[in-house]
Amino acid sequence: MTPVLLIATVACVVANVSIAITDYARAPFVLANSAEVRVPPATLPYLATLKLAGAAGLLVGLFGVHWLGLTAGIGLTAFFVGAVLVHVRARVFHNIAFPGAFLLLAVASTGYFAGGH
Repeated sequence: MTPVLLIATVACVVANVSIAITDYARAPFVLANSAEVRVPPATLPYLATLKLAGAAGLLVGLFGVHWLGLTAGIGLTAFFVGAVLVHVRARVFHNIAFPGAFLLLAVASTGYFAGGH
């Protein structure tokens, strides 16, 4: 199970760095999605920074500071629980799989570090 969780953790880092970059760039699909779920565009840089900080924490955790990886995993899990709830609140279900997938990666990352690796 550990190799699977390690791969999921690396995927979580890559996914969060990628989406943070698109958030900072204010990609049209990001702006459309945030409008649809009623998240003000002015918050995007802050949300992107949280995603990037989580990815950085996971990466540092992979290089030996395990407690930071665990903390980052927990933080990203909480972040994406919030993202899923925002979609539910707005009744936007057609693309809820995206925050759901990010949530699953964050949970797997938390599991990786909680397992003492």
